[in-house]
Amino acid sequence: MSQTEQINLHSLPKISFRGKKRVGRGYGSGKGGHTSGRGQKGQLTRRTVPWSFEGGALPLSRRLPFWRGKGRLNPLTDNPVAINLNQLDKLPAGTTVDAGFLVKKGWVKNKEIAARGAKILGGGKLTKKLTIVGLKISVSAKAAVEKAGGKVEEKVEKVEKVKKVEKAKKVEKKA
Repeated sequence: MSQTEQINLHSLPKISFRGKKRVGRGYGSGKGGHTSGRGQKGQLTRRTVPWSFEGGALPLSRRLPFWRGKGRLNPLTDNPVAINLNQLDKLPAGTTVDAGFLVKKGWVKNKEIAARGAKILGGGKLTKKLTIVGLKISVSAKAAVEKAGGKVEEKVEKVEKVKKVEKAKKVEKKA
């Protein structure tokens, strides 16, 4: 190398960040020694302790009784999704409200409608004329919808029970 090609150390850019300390990789790592910043001896130096650990006492999760019985995994399936009248009052007059409309509007998820259904409750005031089709509705909400000039139509689909027709088997007697 000639003198003109030599690197001047003062002209090099400064390094503005320092690398991450690598814990437990010896003295040269920046955080070294045999304890690696964990202090001396004891439970926390050897492993992590779960958040629910209570110092060897019986944990809360084991002290509480089991939740036994039917419906313990999904306790809210019986209750329909509640929709108040003040939500429906935001809609334009003459709107037909049914399960599909509620899903499109994003007020109810499709899975919730299928599993739980939806019910219109009488919370708030209704000033617009609406038609409600095929949804459960409380008595006070029904009165408020009819007072505002709207209609409540209940879809009633007749489901006939189909009985299995058993063919009579002929029993032949051998003589």
